[in-house]
Amino acid sequence: MTPTQRADSNTDLDVGDLIAAIENFNRYYIRLPAVQKLSFTTLSVLDTLAVGGPKRLTELARTEQISQPGLTQLVTRLERDGLVERRPDPTDGRAVLVHMTDSGRRVGRSRQEDRGRHLIPLIAQLTPAERQAIAAALPALTRLAELGTQAGQAGR
Repeated sequence: MTPTQRADSNTDLDVGDLIAAIENFNRYYIRLPAVQKLSFTTLSVLDTLAVGGPKRLTELARTEQISQPGLTQLVTRLERDGLVERRPDPTDGRAVLVHMTDSGRRVGRSRQEDRGRHLIPLIAQLTPAERQAIAAALPALTRLAELGTQAGQAGR
């Protein structure tokens, strides 16, 4: 299926339009200024741990799409900065799980607050109908992300 095709014949959802809208918003969103200056990869790892809980290094390398040595170096830096910690995997004594610390969670909350401060004035400039349309789309976008996560887990 090409991106400009419909998701199915019973909808007016153009997948290409959806991709363009998400990519345009994402370009803006991921570059929002923040009080704490952290790399996109660092923030992505912290977000992955916040949402999905502790992970093995191999799993994080796969989800973050970086090499195992690169991820190991990043986790070492994050551990040194007190944002994550490695603990033995209770199901496999040879492996470790990367856990987010309270400091790591504070960084994530701070980033969300920073982004909110930038988005709130922009959202205020939308028409009521535009705000309602975004609100109405949130459950479907959340479900779409869940389906994508499940498909990614099934593809391991």
